[in-house]
Amino acid sequence: MIIGISIALILSSALMVLLVLLHKGKGGGLSDLFGGGFTSSFGGSSVVERNLDRLTVITGSVWFVCIIALGLLLRPA
Repeated sequence: MIIGISIALILSSALMVLLVLLHKGKGGGLSDLFGGGFTSSFGGSSVVERNLDRLTVITGSVWFVCIIALGLLLRPA
């Protein structure tokens, strides 16, 4: 059980980094380096941004639940 939650935590962490970097930047930075050029072609579509926001919130929630679950499972008895 602990190994499964740890794997889910690692995967959700990597996905979270990717999703945050894909968000549209507010004046440049890392988002322009990694995903700015790709997402700027879809910049006119608010549906893509909304779905990216939803996916980021869902991934963050999964990450948070994994952290809490690991904390509860690994606490000293």
